[in-house]
Amino acid sequence: MSLFHAVVWLDHHNAKIFQFDTEHVEAQKIKSSSHHTRQHGTAVRDVHEFFADVCTALSEVQEILMVGSSTVQSDFKHYVEKHRPQMSKQVVGFEAVDNPTDNQLVAMARQYFLKYDRMAGTPSPMGV
Repeated sequence: MSLFHAVVWLDHHNAKIFQFDTEHVEAQKIKSSSHHTRQHGTAVRDVHEFFADVCTALSEVQEILMVGSSTVQSDFKHYVEKHRPQMSKQVVGFEAVDNPTDNQLVAMARQYFLKYDRMAGTPSPMGV
């Protein structure tokens, strides 16, 4: 099931994706498949493969909020701009957060999208 909004908590090895509307929450976890080798360039390739998996999981979501450290957000944003430019329109915000619980993350995202939809002048599927 693809829902209208998603929030993604991201670091360089894990992603927690929550797609949601007013009544439903669908959770998904993605882990990096890094092999921890010393080969030059392997770490970058592993992160790019991981970010590609995250983008694929989000391909049907209309509005995405990315959260995590400012470093990983910057790396993900750069990856999207360079390798998945069509996804740039779907990612509507970046927020720096530590490591909230799953419930805190979804609650924060619901509030974020209520404000975002009001500012954009679009009716929110989140309700009033």
